[in-house]
Amino acid sequence: MNHTTRRSLVLGAAATGAALAWPTAARAQAKAPLVGPLAPNPAEFSKQMAAFTKGATPLAEGLLLDVSMLADNPSAVPVKVKVTLPMSEQEWCEEIIVLADLNPSPLACRLQFTAAAGTAEAAVRVRLSQTQTIHALARMKSGKILAAKQAVTVAASGCGM
Repeated sequence: MNHTTRRSLVLGAAATGAALAWPTAARAQAKAPLVGPLAPNPAEFSKQMAAFTKGATPLAEGLLLDVSMLADNPSAVPVKVKVTLPMSEQEWCEEIIVLADLNPSPLACRLQFTAAAGTAEAAVRVRLSQTQTIHALARMKSGKILAAKQAVTVAASGCGM
């Protein structure tokens, strides 16, 4: 009886060790960097940012970015952007862009507005390839650039599914 108990204890310990090691292996595999057509394109992200800002320093106030911190469905992540500054005939938002910094194609959305719109806000859905930061930039008529960003954790890859 002692022999059976000892054997059961050893088998139970081995099963417990394997069960504890499995999530670590799964996490290590999930953290592997994306390669090929799904790989991030930091050069394109920098190019898009530079082209939009044209050397201006973005202001952290005046732009509201509403996106969930956890994306259950990375194929269609809801993103809301709104300029909170007052609009007038002399000062309005000309353009808003949404960038996903680690997507293979970072520019997720480009919206243009006129003074007649009276407001600058939009709700879109973007596809995310992995956990990353969503950036929103708005250009005002005066040349002022507004910026907001939010880190988003994705449950699974949305690109290439």
